Amino acid sequence: MSAPPRGTAAGIDPAAPGAEDAVIPPTVALHAPTGRSWRAFLEPLAVLLIGAAWMLYVENSDLDSIEERSLKPDYVWQKTWEHIELTVVSTVVVLAIAIPLGILLSRVWARPATPFVLAVANIGQSAPAIGVVVLLAVIFGIGFWTTVVALVAYGVLPALRNTMVGLQQVDPTLIDAGRGIGMSPAMVLARVELPLATPVILAGIRTTLVLMVGTASIASFISGGGLGDLITTGVSTQRNPVLLTGCVLIALLALLIDWLGGMATRLLAPKGL
Repeated sequence: MSAPPRGTAAGIDPAAPGAEDAVIPPTVALHAPTGRSWRAFLEPLAVLLIGAAWMLYVENSDLDSIEERSLKPDYVWQKTWEHIELTVVSTVVVLAIAIPLGILLSRVWARPATPFVLAVANIGQSAPAIGVVVLLAVIFGIGFWTTVVALVAYGVLPALRNTMVGLQQVDPTLIDAGRGIGMSPAMVLARVELPLATPVILAGIRTTLVLMVGTASIASFISGGGLGDLITTGVSTQRNPVLLTGCVLIALLALLIDWLGGMATRLLAPKGL
């Protein structure tokens, strides 16, 4: 039996009516993923262009001496980098606490402690962020690390909750199947539960990142740095360009972080889920 012509589906007669619909153009199959991949970078490119356009507009505006000092590119970049540092450090600490704790609370023997732990985690979310950071500043003093503690208290709940939900929604029959073929509880957790729960856990991490970006602006109240300094300076001196620059940059940074979280979710999620 001769092989079907190249570019046609196996078992389809090229002379049959409608056979042309079964032709598979090799070029389309090869280039379609490339098209989708470059579209994924449109959002960060748009964010960077908007940020650059805004800074260019501000620099060419009629600014007074206070606005010029507050909007120097070096100063704005320093505050942006401080904001990124606050976001990254607080997120790492949140994940170091929330993910292991969520795994622990998903075990049957630890579930009675779940209401108490969630009640403690809810305190940070229910209390006003400014009130939390000011209270911690009174206890620990002002600065970077006090802000990190406040951000951790505020952002631990989404990551903790998503870790617990992701593990609890794993089909029990899959866990039983793993135990049935001789896996230990640790192996079932590592090879069955965590891979299946990864999309939900990553969604919680993405939410935490965006939450940290927005909430990190409170650092300016206790000399913690970040783009919140531009906002407080703009409010206290009644300089709208300074205020709007801080707001625009925080919003753009949140969009960029959200895009990075989405990319990480697509890349790290187990294939086939």
